[in-house]
Amino acid sequence: MAQATSEHARSEQALAEIAAAIGDPARASMLVTLLDGRSRSAGELAAAAGVAPQTASTHLARLAAAALIDTEKQGRHRYHRLASSEVADAVEALLGLSGNLTARQSGAIALGPKDAALRHARSCYDHLAGELAVAVADAWQRNGWIAAQAQGWTLTPAGGERIARLGIALPDPNRRRPGLRACLDWSERRPHIGGQLGTNLLDACLAQGLLRRRRNSRSLDVTDAGARVLRDWARPV
Repeated sequence: MAQATSEHARSEQALAEIAAAIGDPARASMLVTLLDGRSRSAGELAAAAGVAPQTASTHLARLAAAALIDTEKQGRHRYHRLASSEVADAVEALLGLSGNLTARQSGAIALGPKDAALRHARSCYDHLAGELAVAVADAWQRNGWIAAQAQGWTLTPAGGERIARLGIALPDPNRRRPGLRACLDWSERRPHIGGQLGTNLLDACLAQGLLRRRRNSRSLDVTDAGARVLRDWARPV
């Protein structure tokens, strides 16, 4: 019992430290900026957060101490990125909560970003999010490719075969990261595809020229070819 109580105390302390690290407007802005999965320099993150470079360094050190970001050195430069997909999922979930709070304070009913492009298709760290992503997830469940069970989503044998035909790599069972998981979408408030399959879906869309990244934005442009192909992917069979 004492050991369990001690473990709970450590978990609660860690939670409080993480919340405190996120709980600053500048640091929150940096985390949201990194949600597109790209690495950025301290200067770029300082500009995004609207703070001086010296101040940004202090904020980045706080985020690194809470294991929310990783830093990689290349030559004279240091680049920062989110530490994991789990951090990205947590930030997306907090964005959803912040939207609820803003709506209650203003008396308006608003879900997710106001930017139509962000709502339609965006990157959620390393997987696809937005209306398009939820439509694909819904269709693949209706088609029986993904089974939604009490313990979570699973890829069916038929689903694996059909998805591989689309040129999307299947999850590697030897990796520690879950092969497939439901990730609650910030704007749609319904799940899109996360885990390895979510990453492979986005990678395939970019490699096949169905989607294009926008500079300094999480929103993704759907190409003419992508509009046709993704409409087929989101269609029941």
